[in-house]
Amino acid sequence: MTAAKTSLRVLPTCFVALALAFGTASCANNTPDTATTEPAMDTEMPATDPAMAPDAGMDDTSGKNLAENATAVPQMSTLTAALQAAGLADKASSGGPYTVFAPTNEAFDALPAGTLTDLLKPENKSKLVDILTYHVVPGSMMAADLTDGQELTTIEGKKLKVSVSGGTVTVNGASVLKADVKSSNGVTHVIDKVLLPQ
Repeated sequence: MTAAKTSLRVLPTCFVALALAFGTASCANNTPDTATTEPAMDTEMPATDPAMAPDAGMDDTSGKNLAENATAVPQMSTLTAALQAAGLADKASSGGPYTVFAPTNEAFDALPAGTLTDLLKPENKSKLVDILTYHVVPGSMMAADLTDGQELTTIEGKKLKVSVSGGTVTVNGASVLKADVKSSNGVTHVIDKVLLPQ
């Protein structure tokens, strides 16, 4: 599994291709007005190693699109590789806005042994697509737009449940490590677990 992941991590693709590939998807609109005047909620958790921080490379993001911002984050390389295997990476085009809940490499590493390797097999491509599109919601939702108990309909079609407590936002139990990474066509929230549709 380590060799496969190492080789996949060097692929120069972007994790938001999955969102952009579904620009015509019709899902329930969970999106408030994208021009919010509320201050962004700071949900960043401290990282012990600055090079491993989920926001590394995200200093000035608002003028770049989701794809450009994704390629600047080394901690998204496993997700990027999974998109390549799912055949979604080449479908990137302008579109959106989208809200992407992006698992870190560590989130993928925490899956049961062999899970990622199995998902990357050609015969499991449709399952991998379902998992990846389960991390994307139509519209641009900042952390301040998310409320406790809110349900979001994903591009995949199933719902995510939001919890907000003491300034911490979780989605289906995954904690937001870095919120409100703005892009010209959406927003990314970096999370600590891979979301699996039930």
